[in-house]
Formats: sequence, C-alpha cells, structure tokens
Amino acid sequence: MLILSRKKGEAIQIGNGIEIRVVSIQGDQVKIGIDAPKSVEVFRKEIYDQIQAENKQAAISSPNLIDLIAKSKNK
Repeated sequence: MLILSRKKGEAIQIGNGIEIRVVSIQGDQVKIGIDAPKSVEVFRKEIYDQIQAENKQAAISSPNLIDLIAKSKNK
C-alpha cells in the first residue's frame, strides 16, 4: 500500500486518466474529488463490498447456466 500526505488542493495522479484531489478537510473528515474516465467505475468501499456480496449470493442461489441450457436441449 502506498501512503501519501496531501494538503487541501493537492492531488494524486493514478496512471494517465485518474486524479484524486483533496477538496476539503474539516476535523476528522476529508472530502476528496475523483476525476476518472467514464469507463472506470468508482464506488465507496462499503458499497463495492455490498455489490460483490450480492453478486456472489446471486451466483450461488441461481441455477447454473450450463444446466439450464442442457435441460432446454433435452425437452
């Protein structure tokens, strides 16, 4: 993990297309701005984790696509 110190108004560049800028600091809260291409999805970590858990649950509880295709061919 790379750890950097930034002040208000300073930024971090990731690759050619992603910039993360410190917008404001108030107490223990830091607001950041993220400038990224539209093709890059940006989520808060807790939302991303929830999406991953829901996708995993859907994959476990839904029938296997290969089984469905096999059943449809047998009819």
